[in-house]
Amino acid sequence: MLYMKGSDTVESASVFIDEKIKELGDWRGKTLAHVRKLIHDADPDIVEEWKWMGTPVWSHDGIVCTGESYKQVVKFTFARGASIEDPKKLFNSSLEGNVRRAIDLREGEKINEAAFRQLIRAAVAANSAARAQRAARKK
Repeated sequence: MLYMKGSDTVESASVFIDEKIKELGDWRGKTLAHVRKLIHDADPDIVEEWKWMGTPVWSHDGIVCTGESYKQVVKFTFARGASIEDPKKLFNSSLEGNVRRAIDLREGEKINEAAFRQLIRAAVAANSAARAQRAARKK
């Protein structure tokens, strides 16, 4: 299914993410729910989307990050991760790429909440700056 932006779609995406969390029903669902809350705490204007056959996506002026669940990890991939500061070294996956970076969380692992919220804010700032540059070029 394709989901377009609009009030119905945003609500639908949030419902799908709620269902995904319940469906996982284990540490992965709890991890996804916890990090989802951190994302919203960091940026109350973030928009939830549901893309690519079942991937939770958080966007603000473009994709901020995705939340994918696998058997051994819950992966949060930042679309512009390579271009944002990570002073607390949260990124631990997809480190070789030129654009994306990811955080893999395994069962029982905790995340530095303050540092994660800062990464979300930095990702939003990078998206907003890129959007502003595109707009300036069009003038």
